[in-house]
Amino acid sequence: MNGSVPIGKIFGIPLRAHWSVLVLLVLLGYGLGRGTIPALAPGRGTGVYTVAALLGALALLASLLLHESAHAVVARRRGVVVEDMTLWALGGVTRIGRAETPRAMLLISGCGPLASLLLGGIGIGGAVAVRAALGWNVAAAVLFWVGWANLLLAGFNLLPAAPLDGGRIVQAVLWGRTGDRERAERAAGRSGQVVGALLVGLGVISFFRGAANGLWLMLIGFFLSGTAGAEAQRATLSAALRGVPVARAMSAPVVASPEWLTVSRFLEEMESQRRHSGIPLLDFEGRPSGMVTMRQLAMVPGPDRDHVRLRDVATPLSRCTVAAPDEDLVEVLGRAGPAGPLRILVVDGGRLVGIVTAHDISRLTQLLSDRRPVRRDGPR
Repeated sequence: MNGSVPIGKIFGIPLRAHWSVLVLLVLLGYGLGRGTIPALAPGRGTGVYTVAALLGALALLASLLLHESAHAVVARRRGVVVEDMTLWALGGVTRIGRAETPRAMLLISGCGPLASLLLGGIGIGGAVAVRAALGWNVAAAVLFWVGWANLLLAGFNLLPAAPLDGGRIVQAVLWGRTGDRERAERAAGRSGQVVGALLVGLGVISFFRGAANGLWLMLIGFFLSGTAGAEAQRATLSAALRGVPVARAMSAPVVASPEWLTVSRFLEEMESQRRHSGIPLLDFEGRPSGMVTMRQLAMVPGPDRDHVRLRDVATPLSRCTVAAPDEDLVEVLGRAGPAGPLRILVVDGGRLVGIVTAHDISRLTQLLSDRRPVRRDGPR
């Protein structure tokens, strides 16, 4: 996700935080310290409420992290690749590969809400115990709020709308019953569009009635609707490209560059190739070693471009999407994921033989559509 930075690993999985997490932390802390905790535990000073609000906001972020970690851990145990986890203002995102069976998808999708339900029960149960046994009203208020927030999180994620967990569960069930993965994806995507539109409408009504959280509902609704629409389109695309090899879509020959060139020399020599936003790199033996983008080069300060080499700023091959010419295109697209511009390096025998971009996919889809036989009804 653009705008996120790595902050470490959890269970061996890279963890990233989007800048919007700070916004979420401030908003949660303000709401807790000024309204929720004083209402639940009145009679304390501002300093106590401030500390309690900060701890409550951090506890909710930790809950979001545990929710995403549940997805990641179960996915790994089911043999699904986990790229990373990212926390942001609307919760968390775990980038994983495609589940190979409906059962795997069902387990991976259901474990997140289950973790939130467990945390919700622990929070509310802990609040009751702390108040009854120790009389710590402020601590009980924080625990109760965190528990209740986790229950709401679980309920929201169980809505039957992709990309929420509930939408994935619906998709897994439909996939298991029909045996048609793309049809199940389209159904979950359409459901997500409907739920997103309903949330936008509810947010508008709430806002004009004076509820500030109406803006939050509208933001979530727009996000759901847009993401679900993209997933429905991707399912339609997958159905059209199923069984097509990567070689059918790739462009060749490929414009590539030696990895040892300095940034300044590269920009001089590739002046005529500025139409390419990304250029594959080759090592001394002519093997692909990574990909460099014009955006990465633009971030190199002018005075440094004479000694910084392309390999110093490029994305290494280990983080690029690589495929063989005879691989199924849909499976490779699933590995590529939705993040960033599509660039698939096609490698055969250790040599770069082609590249697949979004333009190549669009061109191939149009070609296949034009060749599709037209159904004619009635007498001829």
